[in-house]
Amino acid sequence: MPNREPVQIYGKESCGYTSAARRDYRERGYPVEYFDVKLDPVAMARFLELSGGERRVPLIVERGRVTVGFGGT
Repeated sequence: MPNREPVQIYGKESCGYTSAARRDYRERGYPVEYFDVKLDPVAMARFLELSGGERRVPLIVERGRVTVGFGGT
């Protein structure tokens, strides 16, 4: 398996889509860096910067590309 750079996931524990995204990336062999935006004010600030102020989770950063939301595909 190729060496993959970590995927950053910003979310909150109560979000099923955040949990599904974390599980999916791990199962596909990606290292995951998870940031809980409800518990970490620094992560919340970065999340808002990356999302342009939008407050939808999960926000996923993969190879520099930012996506909001996770549909399992």
